[in-house]
Amino acid sequence: MCLGIPMKVIQKHGNEGIAEISDNRIEVRLDLLPDAKVGDYVIVHAGFAIQKLDENEAEETLKLLREIAEHSY
Repeated sequence: MCLGIPMKVIQKHGNEGIAEISDNRIEVRLDLLPDAKVGDYVIVHAGFAIQKLDENEAEETLKLLREIAEHSY
């Protein structure tokens, strides 16, 4: 199963960026979303930002993922 995670872009340098979730930061490629900017929420899969989404949608998705994680053990 593949899972894309909503993350916030906190740095951008050309087609490379840094995205953050819960104080965890990773390098992401922004080739598929050249219009993404710092502050945008994006879905990250395999190190690539693949879709932009609004903050409310990102927060709701993250809330659901946390609930799933809490109840999966």
